[in-house]
This record gives sequence, C-alpha cells and structure tokens, in this order.
Amino acid sequence: MTTSQRNIAIIAHVDHGKTTLVDQLFRQSGTFRDNQRVEERAMDSNDLEKERGITILAKPTSVEWVSSKGENFHINIVDTPGHADFGAEVERILSMVDGVILLVDAAEGPMPQTKFVTGKALGLGLKPIVVVNKIDRGDARPSEVLDEVFDLFVSLDANDEQLDFPVLYASGRSGFASDDENAREGDLLPLFELITSHVPAPGLDQDGAFSMLATLLDRDSFLGRILTGRIESGTLEVGMPIKALDVNGKLVESGRATKVFAYEGLERVPVDRAKAGDIVAIAGLTEATVSNTLCDPQVTEPIAAQPIDPPTLAMTFTVNDSPYAGREGDKVQSRVIRDRLEREAEGNVAIRISESADKDAFEVAGRGELQLGVLIETMRREGFELSISRPRVLFRDGPDGREEPYETVVIDVDDEFSGTVVEKMAMRKAEMTDMRPSGSGKTRITFSAPSRGLIGYHGEFLSDTRGTGIMNRLFEKYGPYRGKIEGRQNGAMISMEQGEAVAYALNSFEDRGVLFVSPGDKLYEGMIIGENAKPQDLEVNPLKSKQLTNFRSTGKDDAVRLTPPRRMTLEQAIAYIQDDELVEVTPKTIRLRKRYLDPHERKRQSRKSE
Repeated sequence: MTTSQRNIAIIAHVDHGKTTLVDQLFRQSGTFRDNQRVEERAMDSNDLEKERGITILAKPTSVEWVSSKGENFHINIVDTPGHADFGAEVERILSMVDGVILLVDAAEGPMPQTKFVTGKALGLGLKPIVVVNKIDRGDARPSEVLDEVFDLFVSLDANDEQLDFPVLYASGRSGFASDDENAREGDLLPLFELITSHVPAPGLDQDGAFSMLATLLDRDSFLGRILTGRIESGTLEVGMPIKALDVNGKLVESGRATKVFAYEGLERVPVDRAKAGDIVAIAGLTEATVSNTLCDPQVTEPIAAQPIDPPTLAMTFTVNDSPYAGREGDKVQSRVIRDRLEREAEGNVAIRISESADKDAFEVAGRGELQLGVLIETMRREGFELSISRPRVLFRDGPDGREEPYETVVIDVDDEFSGTVVEKMAMRKAEMTDMRPSGSGKTRITFSAPSRGLIGYHGEFLSDTRGTGIMNRLFEKYGPYRGKIEGRQNGAMISMEQGEAVAYALNSFEDRGVLFVSPGDKLYEGMIIGENAKPQDLEVNPLKSKQLTNFRSTGKDDAVRLTPPRRMTLEQAIAYIQDDELVEVTPKTIRLRKRYLDPHERKRQSRKSE
C-alpha cells in the first residue's frame, strides 16, 4: 500500500503547549507502545530544555497514521522553539515544511513570539491550522482569542486563503481536539484528519537531480557532521557522490553521502534511499554547513535560503584570570574557547563571533540575553571557565544618525502594579503603545522600548510585581538613539582580601547593604561580595575575625545570625553587572568581580574613562 507524506511544523509562543501536544500525537498514532514508559515532553531531550521547560533546539520527528478510510500517512513533524532568541531555528525549519499548526493558549491569546513565528510562516505562503489549546483552563476565552488571531493575521498581511484558516479547540495535556469549543473529552482524530486534508503533500520533482537545503547541523563523535534538511528534488542513495554550494553558488566541498538517516518517532534510523519531500540527515561532508545546498555534482544553482535577522546584542567572553582560575574547569585556554565558539557559530547562524586584538577575548553577538545565557550555561557544563562582560546592544548607522534596536514588550500584571511598571519602563525610555484590561484583575500593557533599557530589568520587574508579572519581548525594529539610560543605582561591596569569608566580618556589613556570599565562601581581592545601599562602591575586609582578649565580656556573646545571601542565577548575574564588572563562570561557581581586581588599577581606569 502506498504511503502519503505530510510535512508540518508546530509553531507557538513559549509555554503554549507545543511539546506536550507532540507527545499526545506520538501516543495516539501508536508511535509509543501502550506499555512503553516515556518521559513527559519527550521532544525536549536537552538537559537545559528539561530544566527550563522550554524548547531551545528545533527537532524533526515523525508519526505513522492510518485514516478511517485505510489510507497510510507518514507525517513529519518539527517541534520549534517558541522564544524569539532562537528565531533562527524557526526561520530555517519553516523552509522544510508544507504547513504549520499555530498553537495559541485559550487564555493568553496571541503573544509577541506568536506574532514572530506566524509572520515568518505567512511570509513563506504557508496556510496555518489554528489550534486554540488549553481549552479546559478555567480562564479560557476561546471566542475572543480567535478574534485576536484573525486580527493578527490581518496585521501580518495574510492573503485571503490564509485568512480562511481551519480551527480546532484542544487540550494537549488531556489529548483531545474538537471543532466544538465546549468539548472536554475525546481524542486527536480531528487534528490528524485536518493535517492530512488541509496540508498539501510535498509537490516536488521526483525525477530531477538531487538537491537539498541544509537547515540544521548536528555533530556525532563517530560520523562527524550531520546535516538535516528536506530533499527538494530527485533521490539520494547511500554512497552517492554529492557536493555543497554556498548561497552564491560557490563550491564549498565535494564528497559522498556515507550515511542517510530518516526520522521515525524519536529515533534517527539509517535508510538506503530517500526521495524528494523526505526530511533526512546526511553524514559524509566535513565543511558544509547550514544554508548550504547539498546536491548532485551536475547541479550548479543553489536553493534560495531564508535571510536571517541580524544579531542585536553582544557580550565579551574572556579567559578567566581570577586567582581561582583553573581550579574547577579543565577548559581554560583561549584556543580551546575559540574552537568551541567557532563550532557554535557553524551550526547556529544567529550567533556571530569576532576576536579582539589581544587574542584572549571574543565578542559573541546574538539575538538576546536568553540565547547567549544558554550558550554560556552549556559551555560551563562542558568544563569551560570564562569571564563574561555586561551585554551591550549593537548600534548601526541609519539615514538620520546612530540607530539602536527596539523591542515590543508585552506585560501582563495585576492592576495594582501597573502604575509602578509604567513608571519604571518610562525611566528606561520605553513608549507605551497600548494598555487594556485583560480580565481577572489584570492589565496588559504594550511598550516600544530600546533593548538597551531592558538589560537587567527582568529581576527588578519580578520584585516590583511580587513575582506575579509576566513579560514577553520581541525584536521590533532599529530606531533613533534615545539618549542615556540610568543603570544600576547601587554600588558594590568589594573584597579587599583573598581567603574564606568570616561570619563575624560579614555580620558587620549587613547594615551596609545586601550580601551575595556566605561564611566559608572562597573570596579574592576585587570580587564583589554584596550590594552597597549607597551609590558608591565600598571596599571591605570580609576575612576580619573577632579580636581575642583575656577579658571576659559582661554579657553572653551572641551567636552570629546572618540573613541568607542573595544568590544569583547566571542570567541574573549577567544582567546585574555594570560595564566595569565581569561574571566569572566555572562549572561549579558563579562569581561577580570587578574587571580590574587591583584597586589602584581600578582608580587609574576610572580616571581615564572620565
């Protein structure tokens, strides 16, 4: 019996339920056995994805489904990241598929990243299936959300065919979909039927010469580079001679397809032959990369690749030169760091690496703090030690002078906190573009804000809203420079000595501000151990112990009771530091420090900058 093929991507805002829905598609198509034990959100296989509950890497998979009429379907599904920082993954993936499922939360409605990924899909001419997910939420408002989706499509210049989109109401967690918004049980049969009827089969040239656009790059310790993409024309067989062309048609390399893999469920399985429309992974080339065309030696024209939005944010990665360098990590040399960063840039086209003049520092530019934070966290788990600078935005020259990146910021807060948020955003040069009640005592406020002003604001925002606020950001445009934005208002407490922190000394600093360290923590000269309550930096001796004498005190000595220190995550630390400070990152520790550890050198550099 012949098998029809469908290639789809699932796109949505972060945390709207993509990965959970894919889990249910696996289960109900029979990809998993009834008694097979499978982790929840099986597609989020990366450690960081599991910990953070987000999708970082786009991943192809497939399910086999037999319709009620007995037709066999092979459905390739790509689970895509919902966060705009990983937008390069989304852009590349969409060129491999013939349809998209747009998943929207029944309560939250379309969010900034919904707009981002939907705009990319509509621009490619794809006709989305809209699934209003989490329909069983107590605060679900499906009719309003559907109207908001339609308005979004109109604002993104969707054509008439795209505006006539089919709709299903679903619960990914409960595993049902229906065309009735009041449904609360069932299965995903309506979704399978809609995929197979609404999404076209790949209408590609089966008889032409082999060609494929590489959209994802992976590495295997045995096979080397593995390039994934959809075959656009012809057939590919194991051992066949192939070549790689860059976007301008220039030869990158020639070689053979030593291994060809197809996707079956969560597995990548070797196959001998693949045809146009199949999503496959190829091993055998050593230099080809993302956006290259892999093709038959006789092909001369490359496949057009989607342009990638430029990086907007940069950090400096330098060799760790603190007194404790090399004690926790085994990858500390600049050569090893350079090789690792270059390897990252090969597969992640949204990241750009450049080397500084002194060869020990590298500027890493990307799409946002989260994307670069994930890279740093990944490297630290691999055994790297690094010093990281404060993020800075990348300016460009426009027709009217210097321009900076702006972001659309959508904030959902309890009504009582809306005034504080508006005031803080105004201080950061943000312009409010919309404000409306979103029900249940909450307000949704939309801003257009310079990216510069948002660096380091998220932690303050959570404090201001007592942890209840939700902030979503999306790159909007490059616009005119908005002038100086005030940074951190408080100075730092800086250690004058190297050694282990002493409780007696730390106790005497508690009324000066907030501590970041505990007794017994290893400290060094120039390390930031706390936040001063005043704007100036304060140098302190955290190793000072109580003087012992032959005299007994008249009262009983009280045991020192310290307030628990403020411990920062990697992202919080990077957002907290100023331009003259660094974050020291090792496999076990995150420390804040001054760029220049010696106090005399700090004063010299401070005078120079003035």
